[in-house]
Amino acid sequence: MQLSDYQDKYSGIRFTREGGVLEMTLHTRGGPAKWGSSPDSLHGELGEAFLDIARDRENRVILLTGTGDSFIAGFDPAFSYPEASLAEMWTRIYDEGVALLNNLLALPVPMVAAVNGPALIHAEIAVLCDIVLASDTAEFADLAHVPSGGAIPGDGVHVVWPMLLGPNRGRYFLLTGERIQAQEARQIGVVAEVLSPEGLMPRARELAAQLAKLPLPLLRHTRMLLAKDLRRRMFDELHSGLAHEALATLVPQN
Repeated sequence: MQLSDYQDKYSGIRFTREGGVLEMTLHTRGGPAKWGSSPDSLHGELGEAFLDIARDRENRVILLTGTGDSFIAGFDPAFSYPEASLAEMWTRIYDEGVALLNNLLALPVPMVAAVNGPALIHAEIAVLCDIVLASDTAEFADLAHVPSGGAIPGDGVHVVWPMLLGPNRGRYFLLTGERIQAQEARQIGVVAEVLSPEGLMPRARELAAQLAKLPLPLLRHTRMLLAKDLRRRMFDELHSGLAHEALATLVPQN
């Protein structure tokens, strides 16, 4: 697999590479990234993209960021599911949800996240990276599930946030839609550094380039070691979490 094989493959992901650092920029039609449930949304594309990236041995470090002034802050109705019913949709959504997080954690080289603004929808994609940097305009929340009244937080967020925040704060975070500002996220260990918007990408590129100079076997084995516990947790909990999410979605509301 080479960069040219996947560089223009995905409608919502832009790729560039320099010095072994693959920059992976999320977007929606060239603007800030939005979430959705269609096959051509980020939900549908990210799992396969992570698999392509993992197969390209020229990638030494992955730098993940968003576009404009937000990481992922909202939904786009243009990315609505095309299936005739929720029941038909869930077969695909389940497979995509498993692939998204499992393939992210299976990436064999270190990941740096540059959270360029609010990460309110699936912020776990950023905070699962090995180094997490944030703009001082960033904030973290999970607004895609309980706060929206539409879904159980079973697609990995139920694993990630109680692990990062502690059991009680994590459950509060998921049930209330609490927003954690960048500086607090740094104080509690979710974020490593908080920078100005203009200083974020230069610092992220500096750290990524620094790592990329190391021997590839060192990078790959270090990533394997650091991601091992996260992969185990996700393997144990993601499938059942998605099953609960599907059940609650498909059962008639009262």
